[in-house]
Amino acid sequence: MNNMLKSFFIFLVLIFFFTGCTNKVPYTNRSQMILISQEQELALGEQSYEKTLKDSKVIKNTKDALKVRKVGKAIAKVVNKNYKWEFNLVENKQKNAFCLPGGKVVVYTGILKVAKNDNQLATVISHEIAHALARHGAERISTNLVAQGVFTAGNIIVGTQIPQYNRAFNIAFGLGSQYGVLLPYGRMQESEADEIGIHLMYEAGYNIHEALKFWENMSQGKKEGYEFFSTHPNSKTRIENIKKVIQQIENKKVKNFNNLIKNKNLGERLH
Repeated sequence: MNNMLKSFFIFLVLIFFFTGCTNKVPYTNRSQMILISQEQELALGEQSYEKTLKDSKVIKNTKDALKVRKVGKAIAKVVNKNYKWEFNLVENKQKNAFCLPGGKVVVYTGILKVAKNDNQLATVISHEIAHALARHGAERISTNLVAQGVFTAGNIIVGTQIPQYNRAFNIAFGLGSQYGVLLPYGRMQESEADEIGIHLMYEAGYNIHEALKFWENMSQGKKEGYEFFSTHPNSKTRIENIKKVIQQIENKKVKNFNNLIKNKNLGERLH
């Protein structure tokens, strides 16, 4: 019985791993684990979006609402996804925004207090679009499914072999999965969305240096705790990571320009 349970446990983990790690994140090319279909993901996004709009005060046809749509559409043009894009401004004091699967973007009025211009608003919207483009929501669901599966299998093994340690296992697994997997995974996704977002901003023609100013604005007067206990990296980490992405883009731009010059037959006589 013991060997059978162990074999089942290993089989379960391997099935989750090999069936899940088949998707690649755009721009970063990271392998990710996705265990739900895109159809399921889009359906969940649509349901959540409809509920959000129903429960919120949507602002239409104001200067700010039109600006959100203008910036959103500019970024959406460079995204190679056949989504039914929608961009809505919602009255809410929180400094937040989100993009649901399928290209449904909601921006809270509170974020406009720190997004001082179109370039900084593009930082926000491109970051949120990046989450949807990278299917981070589906990845989080998949990670939770794997964690639940491993937890269930572990409980079966511990419960049948050493039941006196069942409570200890539950506590250890809860803390281990939370601080060792789920929170670091969340921080990784946020950093990845920052990186992809900068590329989207650049391709859409926005000033990527304004992303640094946006995150400086966000950090003003904000007391941040240890990253270890958070799903998000702190502002200092984000700014440093974004600086690296900007440098990579600028280095590539210089390299492309130099290659262009080399390929030109400069100085040749024309006949």
